[in-house]
Amino acid sequence: MDAIDPAVPRSWHRCRQAGLDRASGALSPTGDDAVAFEHRLHAHFDLIAVARPFMEDIHQFVGERGVVVFLTDRNLCVLDILGDSSLQELMQACGMQRGVFLSEERIGTNAAAMALSEGIPVQVVGPEHYCVACQIFTDTAAPIHAPNGEMLGVLGIATLEEDGCPHSLGVAMAAAKAIENQLQADLSLSEAHQRHAELDVALEAMNKGILFLDLDGRVTHINARGAEILRIPHRLAMGREIRSLVTLPSGVDAAMDQQRVMKEREVVFQRRGQSLPCVVSMNPLSEGSQPAGFVLTLEHTAEVRQLVHRMVGASAHFTFADIVGQDVEMRRLLRYAHSAAQGDANVLLLGESGTGKDMFAQAIHNAGRRASGPFVSVNCAAVPRELLALDLFGYEGTFLGDREKGRSSRFELADGGTVFLENVDGLPLAVQATLLRLIDTKEVVRLGSARVIPVDVRVIAASSNMDLAGEVQRGRFRADLFYRLQVLTLTIPPLRERGNDILLLVANLIERFGRRLGKNVTVSPAAMAMLQSYHWPGNVRELENVLERAMHMIDGDELTVDHLPRELCMANIGGIEERVVTLQEAERQAIIRAGRALQGNVTAMAQVLGIGRTTLWRKMKTFKMTAQSFKG
Repeated sequence: MDAIDPAVPRSWHRCRQAGLDRASGALSPTGDDAVAFEHRLHAHFDLIAVARPFMEDIHQFVGERGVVVFLTDRNLCVLDILGDSSLQELMQACGMQRGVFLSEERIGTNAAAMALSEGIPVQVVGPEHYCVACQIFTDTAAPIHAPNGEMLGVLGIATLEEDGCPHSLGVAMAAAKAIENQLQADLSLSEAHQRHAELDVALEAMNKGILFLDLDGRVTHINARGAEILRIPHRLAMGREIRSLVTLPSGVDAAMDQQRVMKEREVVFQRRGQSLPCVVSMNPLSEGSQPAGFVLTLEHTAEVRQLVHRMVGASAHFTFADIVGQDVEMRRLLRYAHSAAQGDANVLLLGESGTGKDMFAQAIHNAGRRASGPFVSVNCAAVPRELLALDLFGYEGTFLGDREKGRSSRFELADGGTVFLENVDGLPLAVQATLLRLIDTKEVVRLGSARVIPVDVRVIAASSNMDLAGEVQRGRFRADLFYRLQVLTLTIPPLRERGNDILLLVANLIERFGRRLGKNVTVSPAAMAMLQSYHWPGNVRELENVLERAMHMIDGDELTVDHLPRELCMANIGGIEERVVTLQEAERQAIIRAGRALQGNVTAMAQVLGIGRTTLWRKMKTFKMTAQSFKG
């Protein structure tokens, strides 16, 4: 028999102290009334919204029959539950259902209560339950913590004892951790929005439009900036009723009627058929205890977005000067990329993982007319498929049940700049259709909205799938979108096909890591030969990782074969078993490669090879080489 978890006897002891009847303790559950439970659900909306997709995934992964997945808050109230209906009926008979509390004093020993009290993942099997009615179950639970470390609740999995899933404890732990990670990501996004709001408050009034209205909505004052934003002649506005000058957005109208505060709401005014997108804040004014009117601050939506770009760093850092390569194909590719940067046509970057597609995208952006605009990158493979449309195209607050909030699309944030779609082949077909319409019309419509928002963006897409045309043939990628994206196509060669570029890359990376770590390191000829012989399936990214690791390991001033990963060395040995060369031959080959790549520049050759010029001259003499033999 498996040893009993020490937490189980502790739980039984607590149940006895609480005076719980083992025979009937689980049969009289206690829970919120309907109103209280509705308030509880509202208070835990974020937790439920984040946890629900993971609960559905668990249900499918563990098995849809005979499994129930549930979520509680920190008070052990069941907030959400899904799974096998027959099993749920059995659980309800034992007092385990939505809206009830799974505390030990009410339901006895159970995984959710123990996970909360012990602070660790727990599994309770059959007879380990204190109450007899619950001993037909095996339940598993893992605690969920907020980003600040506070306990938020528990994620649980329940089965019948005879149907117990051996993986349920690990699955519950992994899902709870994933929920915590998502909550942290949401908090980071919320904090970014908060920084945006704080910056807006700090702006001087003269940088914003200011509009004062009396209780009847007549304009008592408007500054020049406000008149400019609303396209109202300044002399015409004073004393006029605001509704006779512009059509108020419904949210502003309602806030005025209700005398309530409005904070930084993105709205659209209408004047003579023209849309005027603004960010509006409004505060009621009072004289003593009596309402006196309103003050509105107005900002152009585009200017607010520019502030966001500066705050969150939506910019490209790499230029063409950062791309190292002298191979014939790379030089041709760089010339083509320079040419592509001068226009506005869509660009499709193809290349194996690690070849530097993101560097090319940033370099193209920085070399073009949009360099001063935002560069917004979206990894289409990293965003869950069901959230991609929300992430790419944004949504109105009402779409997710919040009338005051929403989210701008990535294309709005990139207005005047570039959107870089990494792993574009990972887009679902439905999202592809929306993207195609956006590219064709240069307009975005947020989910849950009918408002058309013009955007001025350049699209650069990238795919590690070299056979994207084949994906079109197989029906997994829209042909019309493929043709829109591949107006200009750049195929980045893998590192193994770039000849002596590896010499330049090694020198560049060793210098960069050396500056960072405070080391002055050279590469031995044998190590250089090994690096040149390897086939580099991970391309430049793999080379960068190998050299960074080696630089951390080095105690002296020379990188040798001993500092290279064993798998790299073994791959080289496996590739040359039938032509093992001497160290002298390896040195000769390394000098030849360096000489050809650097056109016989002895100083540069010595630096790349990691030896002194005198030593290099001596070895060249031994091998009957001259600098001139490498030129031309």
